[in-house]
Amino acid sequence: MENKDIQSLDMSAPPPPKVPTRRERITPVLVSVISTGMVFVILVLFISSSEQWPLVQKQFFSWEAMVESFPAVMRGFWLNLRIFFIAEFFITICSLLLAVARSLKSPIATPIRFAAIAFIDLVRGVPALLLILLFGFGVPALRLPGLPNSALFWGTVALVVSYSAYTSEVYRAGMEAVHDSQRAAARALGLTYWQTLRYAIIPQAVRNVLPALLNGAVSLQKDVALLSVIGVREAVRASQIYTARTFNYSSLIVAAFLFLLASVPLARLTDRVAQQDQERRLQRTR
Repeated sequence: MENKDIQSLDMSAPPPPKVPTRRERITPVLVSVISTGMVFVILVLFISSSEQWPLVQKQFFSWEAMVESFPAVMRGFWLNLRIFFIAEFFITICSLLLAVARSLKSPIATPIRFAAIAFIDLVRGVPALLLILLFGFGVPALRLPGLPNSALFWGTVALVVSYSAYTSEVYRAGMEAVHDSQRAAARALGLTYWQTLRYAIIPQAVRNVLPALLNGAVSLQKDVALLSVIGVREAVRASQIYTARTFNYSSLIVAAFLFLLASVPLARLTDRVAQQDQERRLQRTR
């Protein structure tokens, strides 16, 4: 009887996963590399066959101009990175506060909830570039006492305001995705409403929307370049100054390369976090 039970258990067990051979692992990689290389070669041959390519190469891909403009563009890009980190810090805080304010259910908090909804709707309805122009030129013209009149300061404030409205909705979606049983369990343990948010809801919400938050960080890192329209001498503005002086656009390629150097690793990190989040969700359903 025991032998029959063991045999039935063995028959119901899933088969072991098939281990791919070395050839099966290498073949897809080789096919991908070869196909990508062929497409790249075709594009290079097609573009270089144009009669205007030598002129375009001189104007946009001049090595001498790239080397000459690199120090100024690099200094501007360092300013881009500082603005990005400062803005991202305040966006994280402000957007979370907005999300909490909008999720308040108490009748006494109705004015706060309506104010948060009005702010989010208003800011999301205005393009970020227009906000930067309004803050960068309008607020300094008021010469408010005790506040700086720097275009750099108010341009950064405009980015914080714009992205806080969008990111708050991401946080709110994550908070609403947390099952009501989590709230009930926290309240059953004697936690207050604010303790429930702090220890039960917000940590799970952040974990749920972390890939979306990283995508927002990638967008912010590029949108810092919008501050060039109000005179902030970041990477794009430094490139424009060089172009206006030499009538050569190679400095813009240098700026584009620096932005890619910063954004591509962050984008790959976002993909990795999203993949881990998907694997974690699949493990929950097993």
